[in-house]
Order: sequence, then C-alpha cells, then structure tokens
Amino acid sequence: MEKRYAGIRAITIQGLNAGTLDITLNTWGHEVGVKGEKLQLYTKEGLQKVQWSPAKESGPPLTWYQTYFDAPEGNSPVALGMSTMGKGMVWVNGQSIGRYWVNYLSPLGQPTQSEYHIPRAFIKPGKNLLVVFEETGGNPEGIEVLLVNRDTICSFVSEDHPPSVKAWKKDGEQIQEVVDDANYGARLTCPEGKTIKVIEFASFGDPFGACGSFAEGNCTSPNSKKIVEQHCLGKNSCSIPVERTAFDKKKSDQCPDISKTLAVQVRCGHGDSN
Repeated sequence: MEKRYAGIRAITIQGLNAGTLDITLNTWGHEVGVKGEKLQLYTKEGLQKVQWSPAKESGPPLTWYQTYFDAPEGNSPVALGMSTMGKGMVWVNGQSIGRYWVNYLSPLGQPTQSEYHIPRAFIKPGKNLLVVFEETGGNPEGIEVLLVNRDTICSFVSEDHPPSVKAWKKDGEQIQEVVDDANYGARLTCPEGKTIKVIEFASFGDPFGACGSFAEGNCTSPNSKKIVEQHCLGKNSCSIPVERTAFDKKKSDQCPDISKTLAVQVRCGHGDSN
C-alpha cells in the first residue's frame, strides 16, 4: 500500500456457471495483524504452536523464518545484515528490534539501510532465537550477524552549521555563552580507552560523499590534513574549527567565493596500533 496506485481495486471470481462474478461491492470485513503475531511465533513458546519446514533460498511473501545464533565475541556493537531480504520485522529472543525495508531503493539504486542494531542486552552467550517475518519475499540464507566497527569515525560540517544550542543560556534578557568556546567545529570522539591514530581523510573545501567514501571536490585546502593532525592525533577527542583562517591565509585561499565544508575521517586504536 506504500506505493502509488497499489492495492486491491477490484475482486472477481472466474469459472462459475454464470461466468465472471464481480464481488467488489460486497460487504467486507477487516482483521488487523497476522496469525503469526497472535500466536507469538517470535517467542520460544510460540515456536511450538506451528510446524516449521526447512527454508530453501528465496521464499514467497508473508513467510516466517526462525534460526539460532551464538553471541559474537567481544563488546563491539552487534548488527543484523539484511541485504538479501525485502521488507518485514525481526525479533531476537522474543524482543523486537524493529522493521526493515531493504528493497525500497534510493535514486542511487541502494537501500537507505541494510544493517540493523541488536542491543547487546537482548543477546545471551549462546542459542539466541532469531525470528524474521518477511512480507515481500527474500533469501534468509544471506542474513548475517555482524560486529560494528566503531574505530572509524567521521565528521562533516559546513561553515553554515550553527553552534549547539547547549553552548548558550538565557540570563534575564541576555544570551550568554556557557562554554569557553561557543564556535562550531568538527568534533570527534573515540571509544573509551582509544585515541586517534590515523587521519584517513581530511578536506576543507567542497568535499562530498559519506563516511567511508569521502572524496575531494574541485576545491580543497592543501593544509587540510596537516591542520586536522595538529588538533587530533593522539587524543581521545578533539575539535577542529571550521574557519578559513585556520586552514589558509587570505591570499592563498583558492576558492574564496564558495561556502566551505570540512570533512574528516579518522581511525581510533589502542596504544601503538596502526
């Protein structure tokens, strides 16, 4: 129903002695939900209420799937890779982690999201029940349990980006700063116990892309990486000012007439790790 002109518009029955019978205008009832939800098939007890059969690659729409998995080692965040599925809902140990909609593609032909977070609090050391209700059809053999890499962090801030509202407070009729520096900037923070080891990308100008795939545009300051290294290398967190004077002298600005953006990607690590 989410797409334009989609849905049932007429209902006919063919093959009767009287020919085709149009029952579009008959009185119809409506029932909310599906039987699997009422039976709570996403719980250990609900599994016993129906008979399951082995899944074979891509299945039809409106299909329930269930399997078990062990908790990944470590403390990194866990996600579910759903790139081979279509649209539906997921439960882990009876807890809903929400809806997924992988087959709705952006103008670039890619889903807006294909990985879905599983809170560590939902997961046991072993034999975790995973239940998927697929609405449009998909291949459950491609579902993956993933560890999320938090060591690569990014920032993308333009000159027009306003400072945080938390940097100011109202005192009577006056607005006052509540921090030492209320100017906006690119702020980066590594996970606890780690520091910024490598500046993987830095561009002050007109960069484009997203974290993991940044690229320089037609204009970038040659000092971008050097300035970011000065502010961030070896630190758990840092802030880089989004100011032209911090990156270029006035006469050396190669594109003074455009609104500029600072894009940064760094990698965090322990000790002497690279």
